[in-house]
Amino acid sequence: MKWSLSQLKSTREAPLQFDEALDLKHPLMMRYPEIIDVQPVHVKGLVTSDKDSVLISATVEATLTLPSSRSLTPVAVPLAFQMTEYYVPEGTDLSRFDEEQDTVIILPEDDILDFDVAVEDNILIHIPMQILSEAELNGEPLPTGKGWEVLSEDDLANQAAELKTVDPRLAKLKDLFPDQEDKD
Repeated sequence: MKWSLSQLKSTREAPLQFDEALDLKHPLMMRYPEIIDVQPVHVKGLVTSDKDSVLISATVEATLTLPSSRSLTPVAVPLAFQMTEYYVPEGTDLSRFDEEQDTVIILPEDDILDFDVAVEDNILIHIPMQILSEAELNGEPLPTGKGWEVLSEDDLANQAAELKTVDPRLAKLKDLFPDQEDKD
């Protein structure tokens, strides 16, 4: 969805409502190659304008298919979030916008507001760092292979504690400085 900023400013009487399904599969996969698939993205919201800015408030719902961060198994990841952005022309005094708000202030180029790119940016921001399949969430064994295995943090800590035992060949050195205690 693209709008002209001057066109949106002329609709001050009533807010512009939208309820659209966006096909963002190709641009999202180009920007974030780990994405396996993207279902149509549903956006619903309002566009309001005042004398020098345009406010877009929208709810975004998307389902991405991403690899599990543990086993690379494809996992459907639903995303649902609210986004609020102000679009102001270049040269506008930005002091009236509160820095504490969760709104983004954007200066559109060439008077064209490309809402698809804004939705893409927000989707990429909301992708979780850790993605696990249902089986991984339910505690199934971690992946293993020939000569390797994935360890949980607890297993790694236990393994490190076992390795801290003193080599019997070096045990006599411990008595070399009896006044020093073991500080581990």
